[in-house]
Amino acid sequence: MADKRKPKEKEPEDDYDFFAPHPHPTPDKVRVKQSFFEYMPDAYAGKSIAFSESPKKTKQPPKSDETPPPEPETSKQETEQKPEEKEPKPVQEEISCVQTRTIEANPWDTSTVSAQSRLFIKGGKIVNDDQSFDADIYIEDGIIKQVGNNLVIPGGARTIEAKGKLVLPGGIDTHTHMQLPFMGTHAIDDFYSGTKAALAGGTTMIIDFVLDQKGVSLLEAYDKWRGWADGKVCCDYGLHVGVTWWGPQVAKDMEVLCAEKGINSFKMFLAYKDVFMLEDNELYESFKKCKQLGALAMVHAENGHLIAEKSREMIQLGITGPEGHEMCRPEEVEAEATNRAITIANEANCPLYIVHVMSKSAADVVTNARRKGNIVFGEPIAASLGTDGTHYHNTCWRHAAGHVMGPPLRPDSTTPGYLMDLLANNDLQVTGTDNCTFNADQKALGKDDFRRIPNGVNGVEDRMSVVWEKGVHSGKMDPCRFVAVTSTNAAKIFNIYPQKGRIAVGSDADIVIWDPKETRTISAKTHHQAVDFNIFEGMVCHGVPLYVITNGHVVLEEGQLKVTQGMGRFIPTPCNSQMVFGRVADRERSRMPVKVDREPYTGPVIEGIEMNNLDGPIKSENPIVPDSAEFHNRPPTRGGNRNLQDSSFSLSGAQIDDKAPRRAQIRTSNPPGGKSSGLW
Repeated sequence: MADKRKPKEKEPEDDYDFFAPHPHPTPDKVRVKQSFFEYMPDAYAGKSIAFSESPKKTKQPPKSDETPPPEPETSKQETEQKPEEKEPKPVQEEISCVQTRTIEANPWDTSTVSAQSRLFIKGGKIVNDDQSFDADIYIEDGIIKQVGNNLVIPGGARTIEAKGKLVLPGGIDTHTHMQLPFMGTHAIDDFYSGTKAALAGGTTMIIDFVLDQKGVSLLEAYDKWRGWADGKVCCDYGLHVGVTWWGPQVAKDMEVLCAEKGINSFKMFLAYKDVFMLEDNELYESFKKCKQLGALAMVHAENGHLIAEKSREMIQLGITGPEGHEMCRPEEVEAEATNRAITIANEANCPLYIVHVMSKSAADVVTNARRKGNIVFGEPIAASLGTDGTHYHNTCWRHAAGHVMGPPLRPDSTTPGYLMDLLANNDLQVTGTDNCTFNADQKALGKDDFRRIPNGVNGVEDRMSVVWEKGVHSGKMDPCRFVAVTSTNAAKIFNIYPQKGRIAVGSDADIVIWDPKETRTISAKTHHQAVDFNIFEGMVCHGVPLYVITNGHVVLEEGQLKVTQGMGRFIPTPCNSQMVFGRVADRERSRMPVKVDREPYTGPVIEGIEMNNLDGPIKSENPIVPDSAEFHNRPPTRGGNRNLQDSSFSLSGAQIDDKAPRRAQIRTSNPPGGKSSGLW
């Protein structure tokens, strides 16, 4: 149980560091010194698939603290001689309308391994991104072996009846932050509870973010995240790597990550000033490196400088509640940064992926750029598609704080529908969740200052149902498009297709049997995540996963979830995805600057005067802004007279020719217009 002792209150200050470390009690109630990136002590030994081998053909080695499972043909006598050997125990959960109860399930029965590795899905309608058809599926050893009708299958296979149901590829969540150290604490959902919840909702693979502080080696950060994840994940996972600082070492680490570690995507930030944010010149250099490596550049698009100033303004106005979080991050801040990132990426000829598109304005920027030919992908998330920012004005502080995330949800209640329209029509391409969860006592770090509220919401368990409800059930997209935006497009963009994201012979057996007519009500009381709050509380969703199969194992059936820690695998994501880089080389060739061939100039040339030989101070190379304090900056005419296009206005009344010698006045007897002394 979390320690609910209140931290020592401190008066809010205008120059408060948004990401300064805060004391947070450890489980043993011993206070330890915490940094912004609190280190998670439960690292595990590395466990992955060899990058040079096919992931679906490579078996996992046993964990160091477990004995390997016996061979399928182990005799009864041999089994009795080794009673001390224990198999990993899966966890079985039963869903009730009030609470989720976790109980210990029976161990996997390894005496019939060959039979349990065979599944026969009969009578369903298979739905891929490009077609749907009635067919049966035979699975063996975690791989789809046959797809069709009247299949001949070996004996002993388990049959799952799917008549009247849809058979979909397992979902791929492109954006999660499991147990992320952030803002003085860490996300409450770790790689176990987070991936367990993902499976419960029909997602069979996540792609998490390696995100460490400035100055930390990208390779060290990668090893840290692998250590956290490998021993806990219940489903397959991949990794993006965050680039939070720039230098020669970062560029070298990126090369190693792409060549040896199975990474093909890097995330840069235009937000979180002094913590994650890169300046424009650093962003340009990182984009050029991504393009060189064939890796996908990803951007969190918000104007960090402006947010820092607006946050201070809100505090000075006395706005300290969660509503201030949204007020200092208006749509324009997201749209401007989105446009800037796309512009810089286009100059580097680098494909770009905009994470968590949260507003109409930012979505329009992505849409317009794609129509101009830019290679850019947009990722709305479950939160931006399923709810809105009106919750920030709720009178319950916990309710409002539970929705705090960056970029924020938008108060325009038509935003979710607008983003879903663009997603249905391929103006936006893929869905994630930005799942980064914090309990009530963690959110309470910002009870007196919204800048201290840990940013993050849930979504990994509910994404599939929310997209089906708001997209398919509403009539905006068909089931094929649903598969594309929840699974297939992600697999193509991150170069793991058709291993993932498709039901076909040779693909991984990551499958969801979906009932489009069944309904469920989302609630924190029944979800499988560790967080105590759900931003979709009370939403009734049509479309429920009846069976979830990952790597050939049935992990969800009849409302029961059976998972084992560490059963998931790390999936390498190779560089140079065809969907991302398929036209980059031709674009670069066609846009290459071309020199104009012309006859050399042979006419006269005046003798130029070197600026360094002039008396007095050297003028700036920019003639519009003079170095001196004088406001006259246009040169005299050829005749030496004053340039009439130059302004002579001065607040002091001085003129540019005040110091010039004046001609003597000449009186005339008949000035123009006649004498003034005459009789009128």
